[in-house]
Amino acid sequence: MIPIKSESTWRGTVDCRSCGIRDMVLFADLNDEDFRLIHSPIDDLEFSPGDSLQRMGNAANSLMTLRSGMVKLVRNMSDGRHRIVRVLRPGDVVGLEALFSATYDSEAVALTPVKVCRLPLEVIERLNRDTPRLSLALMAKWHQSLKEADDWLADLNFGNARQRVAGLILKMRPNLTRHPDADDSVATLFSREDMGAMLDLKLETVSRTLNAFVREGLLLPLDKQGRLYRIQDLQKLTSP
Repeated sequence: MIPIKSESTWRGTVDCRSCGIRDMVLFADLNDEDFRLIHSPIDDLEFSPGDSLQRMGNAANSLMTLRSGMVKLVRNMSDGRHRIVRVLRPGDVVGLEALFSATYDSEAVALTPVKVCRLPLEVIERLNRDTPRLSLALMAKWHQSLKEADDWLADLNFGNARQRVAGLILKMRPNLTRHPDADDSVATLFSREDMGAMLDLKLETVSRTLNAFVREGLLLPLDKQGRLYRIQDLQKLTSP
C-alpha cells in the first residue's frame, strides 16, 4: 500500500502555494485564478527505495512532480536486458509521456526515499486547455526531458570504464542551479548493478573502478553502503 498522508489530499491551493519547490515544478507560474480550475484531488505520495511509481506499458492516467528523492527510468530491451535511460531529481516530472501516449514508455523506480505530488491527467488537460501558462511550462518540461535523456545516454556511453564511471559520478552531484546551497562535492550513487545498467558495464567492472578511484584519492566514501562519495580531486576525475 502506498502511504498517503491524511492531510495531503487536495483541499484547495494551500499545499501548492506553500510548496518548498514550487518554483521548480509545473505549477510555478499559476496564479489564484488558475488554481480555481482544479477540482480533482492531487495526492501527496511517498515511496521507498525499490518501489515502482509507474510501470512500463500501463495505462497513463496521471503524472507526478518529484518533490524529493531520486527516481530511475527503466526500459526493457528486446534482448531481455533492462536499461536505465535517465535519473529524475526534485523538480522533474514522472510520467510526462501521459500527455502524448496512452501508456507509460518506461518503469519509474524509486532509488531513494521519494515524495511526489500525483496529478490526475484530467487536471493537467483542463489547465492545459484553459491556462496558457501551464501549456508553456509543459512544453518546456517535455523539451528538457528529451534533451536530458539524449545527453544522459550520449555522455554515459562514451569512453572506457574509467571515463564512464567518472562521468556518472560527476552527473550525480547536486544541481546548483536548482539547489544553490547544496554541496556539489558530494555525489549520491546507486547499487553497482544499477550503475552497470546505466553504463553498460559489468557489475565487477563498476566495483573495481570505484575502488581504484578511492585508492587513488579521487573519491572518499562517506557511508558503509558505498552510495555517498566526496569528490577529492575534481580535475583528475574529470579526466580519469
